[in-house]
Amino acid sequence: MNRMSVEDFHKADKLSLVVVLDNVRSMYNVGSVFRTGDAFRIAGIILCGITCRPPHVEIHKTALGAEDSVEWEYFEHTTDAVEKLRERGFTILAVEQCEGSTMLQHFRADRERKYAVVLGNEVKGVQQQVVDNCDGCLEIPQFGTKHSMNVSVTAGIVIWHFASTRLLEM
Repeated sequence: MNRMSVEDFHKADKLSLVVVLDNVRSMYNVGSVFRTGDAFRIAGIILCGITCRPPHVEIHKTALGAEDSVEWEYFEHTTDAVEKLRERGFTILAVEQCEGSTMLQHFRADRERKYAVVLGNEVKGVQQQVVDNCDGCLEIPQFGTKHSMNVSVTAGIVIWHFASTRLLEM
């Protein structure tokens, strides 16, 4: 299937996107984000607060080894992660239903910028203090009776959007 090795993955060009997980409680969701991050060769994942960190058997169950390929780091406070990303030149966007949010289908990433997207807790979403410290909000339109989606599904949709707008020519 012409898959690259973990070593080759580490050397390869990455999509200029970091995913920040703000107090995500399900280790299966964390593992799924790692696996999707690997599939689209994102620049990294930042785990914050109560979000579990590798190595862990429940993360591995859904990540299937992607926790070894995708670079990650941990911050106790998501606001500290946002500040560090800002210092590194990232544009930070919360994925949340907010006043004035940009619908994902209307968002076009600038190829010259680095982006970080913050995804929140399965029940409470992204902390308001974190939203307030972001450069904006992205929202996925929804047309059914529910007003939220699973965080790992949301991550997949958002990562695909960034990848499909060709921030990186693979």
